[in-house]
Amino acid sequence: VTGYLDDCTCDVETIDAFNNYKLFPRLNELLESDYFRYYKVNLQKPCPFWDDNSHCGMRDCAVQPCPSDEVPDGIRSGSYKYSEEANNLAEECEEAKRLGAVDDSLSKETRQAVLQWAQHDDSSESFCEADDIHSPDAEYVDLLLNPERYTGYKGPDAWKIWNSIYEENCFKPQNVKRPLASGRGDDGGHTFYKWLKGLCVEKRAFYRLISGLHASINIHLSARYLLQDTWSEKKWGPNVTEFQQRFDEVLTSGEGPRRLKNLYFLYLIELRALSKVLPFFERPDFQLYTGNKGQDAEMKHLLLEILHLAKSFPLHFDENSFFAGNKKEAAKLKEEFRLHFKNISKIMDCVGCIKCRLWGKLQTQGLGTALKILFSENLIEKIPESGPSYGFQLTRQEIVALFNAFGRVSTSVKELENFRNILQNMR
Repeated sequence: VTGYLDDCTCDVETIDAFNNYKLFPRLNELLESDYFRYYKVNLQKPCPFWDDNSHCGMRDCAVQPCPSDEVPDGIRSGSYKYSEEANNLAEECEEAKRLGAVDDSLSKETRQAVLQWAQHDDSSESFCEADDIHSPDAEYVDLLLNPERYTGYKGPDAWKIWNSIYEENCFKPQNVKRPLASGRGDDGGHTFYKWLKGLCVEKRAFYRLISGLHASINIHLSARYLLQDTWSEKKWGPNVTEFQQRFDEVLTSGEGPRRLKNLYFLYLIELRALSKVLPFFERPDFQLYTGNKGQDAEMKHLLLEILHLAKSFPLHFDENSFFAGNKKEAAKLKEEFRLHFKNISKIMDCVGCIKCRLWGKLQTQGLGTALKILFSENLIEKIPESGPSYGFQLTRQEIVALFNAFGRVSTSVKELENFRNILQNMR
């Protein structure tokens, strides 16, 4: 993928150079700090849209064993395990059980520190269905111990999640089939792209953000694939065949490059949000509170360095084209946009693999937080230099999700360079 991106003044090469050599190394360092590595999440919420009786036990395949009285009734009943499909997929389930388990171990010191973080959180209007972090089912997860990678979660269940997101939440009429989707007809996506081009810029951007998120997740799974699994070692690394099946121009009938361009579009949107939110973090009253004063000050300094770097990017996306028409219509569209995205965040509770659910929830909350920032520009501009920020707030959950989600997209851009190099050496 090269050249300029649709609806932007930016090109792929500028993003690659900026991300891979300037921003990515600093961002990685920030995300390894205590404040950003622990994310509180409820991985036990039931799917609100359908009975997940088609998961062949994926729900408990992918989480560490726990006492039976802690397992929700729906899972404990176990009736879904005996479907024909479940028996056929038993082997894949076993693989997912090993690969998809979430490691929820925390040290005693960390537990004491994270308990104090709650007092620094404030609630505010959101683009996401946020977890109730006070729920008994919500727990802190160490993101460094649970890296996003291939887990064995695939097939009809994974397809059902993405299909629900695209078909029911991307402002798309049922008669317009997505390219490479089931029952799409044989016009090579012509009808779909004609429809997409006819949308207003906001609805077109919504589809491209979801497609970009999907592409980013697929890159992570291809880049951290289980290449070798023996009694002596597990080896994770790039799976070029998997990558090509998802993004090669010929193998995907031209869809692969479009997906990658949408990844870059997502990058620009989240980068723009980081550049806009600088005044919130610059206030002396704001601190990355973990209880370790020295590290907290050091990490805030690094955080501000990253935000200033984001602001210095020369070809930012211009979000002023969003919701710029008739005020009444714009307000209606913005609310519709917010509700559609909120619905997508709820769908993440239907993901059968718990580790995939963890990263799905985090990345949708991160993107939702980025959208919240872009649509709160006037409030951010009014933030006083000192004292509380009443008009605009971010909870610790939103902050951790925002930076980790952007870290995932930044990693995808970096991994793309790696795959390009591998493919060039193969030719």
